[in-house]
Amino acid sequence: MELWAHQTDALTELHNGSVLVGGTGSGKSRTALAYYNKVLDGREVSSKTLYVITTAKKRDDGDWGREAGIMGVDSLVVDSWNNIKKYTKVKDSFFIFDEQRVVGYGVWTKSFLKIARKNLWILLSATPADVWTDLIPVFIANGFYKNKTEFNRLHVIFAPYVRYPKIIGYQNEKLLTAYKNRVFTIMEDQRHTVQHILKVPVEYNEELVKEVLRTQWNPFGNKPVDNLMQEVYILRRIINSHPSRVLALLEIQEIAKRLIIFYNFNFELEILKTWFGYRTLVAEHNGHRHDPLPEGDSWAYLVQYNSGSEAWECFTTNHMAFYSLNYSYRSRHQARGRIDRHNTLFTDLYYYELVSDSFLDKAILTAFEGKKNFNIRMLKLPRISQVL
Repeated sequence: MELWAHQTDALTELHNGSVLVGGTGSGKSRTALAYYNKVLDGREVSSKTLYVITTAKKRDDGDWGREAGIMGVDSLVVDSWNNIKKYTKVKDSFFIFDEQRVVGYGVWTKSFLKIARKNLWILLSATPADVWTDLIPVFIANGFYKNKTEFNRLHVIFAPYVRYPKIIGYQNEKLLTAYKNRVFTIMEDQRHTVQHILKVPVEYNEELVKEVLRTQWNPFGNKPVDNLMQEVYILRRIINSHPSRVLALLEIQEIAKRLIIFYNFNFELEILKTWFGYRTLVAEHNGHRHDPLPEGDSWAYLVQYNSGSEAWECFTTNHMAFYSLNYSYRSRHQARGRIDRHNTLFTDLYYYELVSDSFLDKAILTAFEGKKNFNIRMLKLPRISQVL
């Protein structure tokens, strides 16, 4: 199977312990399989079995099996990150770790480190790291540090006199950059697609938002607001329930005909189903249902960020809408990639982000502009005098 030019370039740079970084739909899996064949030809591993650790959806959908068949890989084991612990005793084999999940120091990371010590491996990611600490497991697996304690001692600056460890900066970052450049293989794909990000202004019930901020009363439960997390959810429910949002989507669907819609909350799903259900064919992709992509000239595919922002692709539409903003910059990036594929027939891709003038939508967008996740605990809710 012939590779694209950007895949061939990446193949020459890959080595054991590499992180292959490429945009969604750039062909990371095919490039990784080509690298495995190269390793096998060089007799660098005694076992011909290739182990792929990926998301549960990719495992169940059989994507890796189809790609492996195309690339001539005969012996393949595909499993999810949830089961990575099962493979800690495997040795002298080759592992592909698909999608960056080795962040933090939980069971997945500890199992990954055990596997990396006894096998050859590469890791694939579209969004590999937000901060230096995200790369600690990869750096340890490459032998740059003995453990997390050594990394922290050499590089992390913690805030003094606080109850819980709080990172306020890093030191010796030139060394960290050198290590990152050593393990990262950037796959610069020259895409024929053009992403058009369109901000669609929508309204919100400003008076009810002010009322909740002033009274600290939950209008949906008819009781006082319990905590910050609940207050933010209540405010988002007020903001995201305004009819101008779904009306905007209905206008977009009239133009697009086939429209993928991302949403966050169950109440949003009910709104979308109610309004779109009598207009066109509707299918869902969430924690309860994994409907296949609809077929036909007109449909709406309702996808929840947490369940469907990765591990599937669509070639039958070039229109995607975001009913509400997700807190994760990574999820937002991954969601866009569902239609931005190398083999799509479309050139112009249209993404519609519904955004109100509320302080919450503004705060989320500000975080995204810095390529960061939005953290509720860092949000300072405005005093009522600031919003009146």
